[in-house]
Amino acid sequence: MTTTERFGRLVEPGTLRIERLLAAPVERVWSYLTDPGKRARWLAGGTMAAQPGAVFELRFEHTTLSGEAAPERYAAYRAPHQQKSRLLRIEAPRLLVISWGSEADDASEVTFELAPQGDSTRLVLTHRRLPDRKETVSVASGWHAHLEVLEALLEGRAPAGFWTALAAIEQHYEAQIR
Repeated sequence: MTTTERFGRLVEPGTLRIERLLAAPVERVWSYLTDPGKRARWLAGGTMAAQPGAVFELRFEHTTLSGEAAPERYAAYRAPHQQKSRLLRIEAPRLLVISWGSEADDASEVTFELAPQGDSTRLVLTHRRLPDRKETVSVASGWHAHLEVLEALLEGRAPAGFWTALAAIEQHYEAQIR
C-alpha cells in the first residue's frame, strides 16, 4: 500500500473506511479483534460478547500500547477508561460488527471485514454514523494510530509512540476531512 492509501477516506457523509494489508493469516488477525488480551495490546481490553445483541466492555489503557504517556492535550486518556459496546454481528473469522461508544441503538457502528490475500489479510474497517466533522477527524486519527500498533504487533515489531503518531496523523485528517 502506498502512503496515501493507508489513510482512511470518507465513502459517504458520516462513514469512514480504512483498509490495511496485514502480515498475518486471517485467523491470527481475528484473534486480535476478539480475544480481549490480544485486543488490549493494540486497542482495548475488557470483555467480548459471544452472541449478537449482547453488551460487552472495552477497557482502554493507551499508555500500555507503546509505553508513551499521553501529552497534556490528551490528559484525560492517561487513566484507563471504559466504554460499553454491543455485538451486532459476528461471522468468524471474517466479519465483526459492533456499536461504538455506546450500547444504544443509535450509536455509531464499526465493521471489521477480513479477507485472505496470500499469506496476509486484507482488513477493511468501516465506521458509520459519525455525527460531525470533529468526531470524524478524531475517529479517523484514532483508528489510524491504533491500526499502526496492530501492524507492528503482527510484524513482531515494537510499536512506535502511540501519541506521537496520533498527533502527526491528526494533522493529516484535519487538513483532508471537510
